[in-house]
Amino acid sequence: QVQLVESGGGLVQPGGSLRLSCGASARTFSSYDMGWFRQAPGKGREFVAAITWSGYSTSYADSVKGRFTISRENAKNTVYLQMNSLKPEDTAVYYCARIIPNSRAPMGSWGQGTQVTVSS
Repeated sequence: QVQLVESGGGLVQPGGSLRLSCGASARTFSSYDMGWFRQAPGKGREFVAAITWSGYSTSYADSVKGRFTISRENAKNTVYLQMNSLKPEDTAVYYCARIIPNSRAPMGSWGQGTQVTVSS
């Protein structure tokens, strides 16, 4: 079972940027499709972005398309989420997770998440 540790969250003004990181423990990380999800206060967890094991294919929720970029470095067992042009509605706890291949569905365990707050 892969263990995941998210980091990089914080307080940022609207229009600002943050880069989240997710470190994974599994030796087989490079074979996993991975995704980022978020949960805002009082709401359910929602899909944000996904990347295939090779990094060649990515997908995004409509709400973040054009502003967020998911990437990975398999040699470092790490997946990233670059977030630009942040909006107050991006405020949430962000989680990474392994996902079912060719889907946006999470599988396995979750990390502790990292808080992103967008506010002036």
